[in-house]
Amino acid sequence: MNAARSIETRKADRLARRQRYLESLKYAFHVITHPFDGFWDLVHEHRGTVAAAHTFLILFLLTRVIKLMCTSFQFITAPVQYINVFEEMGSLLLPFLILCVANWAMTTLFDGKGRFRDIYMAMCYALVPYTLIQLPMTLISNGLSYEEGSLYSVMLSISLIWCVFLVFVGLMQVHDYSPGKTFIFLIVTVVGAAVIIFLMLTFFSLLSDAASYFISLYRETFFRLN
Repeated sequence: MNAARSIETRKADRLARRQRYLESLKYAFHVITHPFDGFWDLVHEHRGTVAAAHTFLILFLLTRVIKLMCTSFQFITAPVQYINVFEEMGSLLLPFLILCVANWAMTTLFDGKGRFRDIYMAMCYALVPYTLIQLPMTLISNGLSYEEGSLYSVMLSISLIWCVFLVFVGLMQVHDYSPGKTFIFLIVTVVGAAVIIFLMLTFFSLLSDAASYFISLYRETFFRLN
């Protein structure tokens, strides 16, 4: 009886988690159309989930790769034969995560109320318009003539402006900042991210130099002993 009850409980928990995940996915449409109350409820009323945020981030990365590989040659000149999918994804994923870390680090010092989890979720939900607009436009581009390219460019610009606006509102609601303070900390976040990237590059450069030194020392010792 206890075993059967335990199995039923686990099934009920899985079903509840799946239902919550699906609801958090659908809630993204409310967030991008009503960002002020949408982002507030996303974090403070727990309407979003980290799993949904992961999904939107993955879709963003896939959309970028599909855009490079499938957009009409009239509108993009990416060397498809040389595209490395993982490098392309990494070139977006790493800066995205560094921006999240920089924003969390900077706002923690100045009374920001958002946790890293909240910042990450808000940033991921803000990427939804990129996928919603740019993925269909990638397919539509193959049916457009060069003269109709202005439509393609306008739609891409709308998707980017929409995402930037959502990032601004999302971070403002997460940290409970005023618009002016949010703008200042967006600039501070970019500067902080640049510092983090510089420190990472310096660290890996020093690590590479140290590894090369020890490898050279080992080879020299090996040759002298033999």
